[in-house]
Amino acid sequence: MTEKKKTFEENLADLEEIVTNLESGNVPLEEAMEKFKKGVTLSKELEKTLSDAEETVTKVMTKDGEEINIKQDQNKDQD
Repeated sequence: MTEKKKTFEENLADLEEIVTNLESGNVPLEEAMEKFKKGVTLSKELEKTLSDAEETVTKVMTKDGEEINIKQDQNKDQD
């Protein structure tokens, strides 16, 4: 049976739980290393999700259907 993909919020809650456990200092070294690895993986997944969302939000459709990347246009204005 395939595991359903967790939402951003569920992954964030998992990462927060891992951080809280590791900060408590009451975790055996082997378990702490596994939790740390999982935390790094979750952090990368969350960062990618946020990056993808930011990219989507910064695009706007013109009347003729052409996409404009607002972020790139702002960078051009600053040059």
